[in-house]
Amino acid sequence: MAIMGRHRSKMNSMALGRLFLLLLLSVCLVGCVNKARLQEQAGNHIHVGTAYLGSVQYTSALKEFLAAEKLTPDDPKIHYLLGISYHRMKLSDMAVAEFQRALVLKPDDSEVHNYLGAIYLEKGRWDDAIASFNRALANILYDTPSVSLYNLGRAYYEKREYDLALKYYRDAAEKDPDTVLMPLIEKNIGMCWLAKGDTEEALRHFQKSLTLAPSFDESHYWLGLCYQKLNRQADAAAAFQSAIRLAPESEFGRKAKESLKNLTP
Repeated sequence: MAIMGRHRSKMNSMALGRLFLLLLLSVCLVGCVNKARLQEQAGNHIHVGTAYLGSVQYTSALKEFLAAEKLTPDDPKIHYLLGISYHRMKLSDMAVAEFQRALVLKPDDSEVHNYLGAIYLEKGRWDDAIASFNRALANILYDTPSVSLYNLGRAYYEKREYDLALKYYRDAAEKDPDTVLMPLIEKNIGMCWLAKGDTEEALRHFQKSLTLAPSFDESHYWLGLCYQKLNRQADAAAAFQSAIRLAPESEFGRKAKESLKNLTP
């Protein structure tokens, strides 16, 4: 009888073990199904929010991304998109917080590091911007390193470290010679040479910028300044007039108007 009892007890234990395993598998399956459903629902909100973002409807985009966050709060992409939305709505501190949250979840996301650095540039936090751009570049899988290299050039220009700015602009151009940033890179290289006192070299780069983008009003303005410094008054007037014609109400259109008034006859 004792042997039969032990055998029955063993059989019961095995049955209970199988039952527990089945219950555990059921819980896991239910959890997986629920997670997949939440991810699908969040994905729908992300898709709609991205469409709103692209059509400059930032409040509507934000509502969709916040709804997605409630469903999948640990998705770094959602926090990145929230950061973009807040930034477009001129809520930069909230944008920074979302980008930092995204980086806690995905520390090597170069796009987030680059965007965060761009906000630091806007705030005049040059060293923080430089650190963010360098973190973006630390990821060898970064698809568009020329963007962060270009932004490093901007940061060093603001710090008046013109040689370093030139280095990073050249690195950006070398990394991606076909980048859409080339007119900006040439213009900014010209600004560095102008700040260093080499007007002829600056002139050459502003002309290159305009060869790539003839309607770039800012480059016309800087070109006019170079001609003015070289005492080529007629060429300066023509350059300023081009900037005014292209964008009369822009920052550089207005500057061109003032510079045109001050030209020596």
